[in-house]
Amino acid sequence: MFIRQSVVKACQQSILALLVSGAFLQGATAANKNDTAPLFTEKELQTAAWIRDAARSDNLSYKILESLTTEVGPRMAGTPGDARAVAWAEAKFKELGFDKVWKEPVTYPSWTRGIEKAEIVAPFPQPLSITALGNSVATPKNGLRAELVEFANLKEMMAAPDEKVQGKIVFINHRMQNSNEYGLVVPGRSAGASEAARKGAVAIVIRSVGTDNHRFPHTGVMQYAPGVAQIPAAAMSNSDADMVARMIKRGKPVSLKLELSSAAAGTYTSYNVIGEMTGSELPNEYVLIGGHLDSWDLGTGAIDDGAGCAITMAAAEFIKRNGLKPKRSIRVVLFANEEQGLFGGKAYLAAHQNQIAQIQAAAEADLGQGPVTKMASFVRTEALPLVKQMHSVLAPLGIEPGDNNAFPGPDMGDLRMAGAASFGLALKADDYFDLHHTPDDTFDKIEPARINQAATTYAVFAWMAAQAPISFGSGQELLKAAKK
Repeated sequence: MFIRQSVVKACQQSILALLVSGAFLQGATAANKNDTAPLFTEKELQTAAWIRDAARSDNLSYKILESLTTEVGPRMAGTPGDARAVAWAEAKFKELGFDKVWKEPVTYPSWTRGIEKAEIVAPFPQPLSITALGNSVATPKNGLRAELVEFANLKEMMAAPDEKVQGKIVFINHRMQNSNEYGLVVPGRSAGASEAARKGAVAIVIRSVGTDNHRFPHTGVMQYAPGVAQIPAAAMSNSDADMVARMIKRGKPVSLKLELSSAAAGTYTSYNVIGEMTGSELPNEYVLIGGHLDSWDLGTGAIDDGAGCAITMAAAEFIKRNGLKPKRSIRVVLFANEEQGLFGGKAYLAAHQNQIAQIQAAAEADLGQGPVTKMASFVRTEALPLVKQMHSVLAPLGIEPGDNNAFPGPDMGDLRMAGAASFGLALKADDYFDLHHTPDDTFDKIEPARINQAATTYAVFAWMAAQAPISFGSGQELLKAAKK
């Protein structure tokens, strides 16, 4: 095994300290002392501990992300930035020494943003900071003007009488307090337009789905329900939402003028870009990691999801560069167009649906730069002792153990539903929704220590999963076991 001299000393010191104390190996094996299930060997545990310690200061995640955000920048699906990102990813995989690099086509409907303007025209004229929501239709050419009607959330709007909404612009003022509330707030963005249209609204403007108080709006995708009129949809900054709410409280009708020129732009074909480090004994089985390559167009997609791409590329690169050769392959997939409908993930499943059993473990990085705070699993019972050993190695990074009902990430969710063994490496997201889908999602927000810890975690996870002495399970057997 080849390991660069610059890190051999650190490796030796780390292993020596662990062996002297005895804490590491005892912690990794004590829970399974009387079990007969196969376990990682002491040598494998030592190697995993070395990866954990050495990769924290010697992985390329920060540099890879700097390259993506500087050389490509915004890469909204279906735009020239999308094509530049695909070319960048293919070239970067080759530069990083991946054994195999290829592309798989992903076709989807594209959309353009165009002009986006809004202003309060009465009773207190002021411009607003707004952005069109993904897939929104345009307003009439010179915009539209109507009175605002405010609702605290989507549920309240749906319960309102139609006459309260008829001919007005719906304003959903649903404040997101923290990252845990995303699932509660986002339905107003995704389904609000159609629900407002059912009641006769002429447009909808929502409070941005984000936790910041800055004057920039958060974009994001929305969908129109079949058979319902399509009305323009936009989001305003949270600070503007506060201002508009204060205006409405004064008791006078508040009128807004909205102008959008967004529109569908036909069918577009992009690619999932894939790099693989080939396994030494079971090359057709693989650990699947990755993130989504596309971003929204307002920022440069550093947090969402350039970080996920960089974290997983760097993890595999570290393993290869240091001469580590796990039994199974490690495959990194940079998925196309996650933002507008998980198109890359769906295309990957369609292309590989007969090969689910070849996936040893799947885990996607798509919640910012880290650090990783918890590791959950979705594996067969016989593999749980191995998961415990993995937790023991990762614990010094501040990572807690999770349950055995893990969700691997948005693009890999359908793979899990098809029976792929999966892991959930939870990323700290307390500031993620301050930047999510905004112009402020830029490289200067990246903290090297945070992204390095995340890449290190993925390197340890990927190597141990690829080196595991048994399969983590797959298919209906795994799905049935998970229901017990």
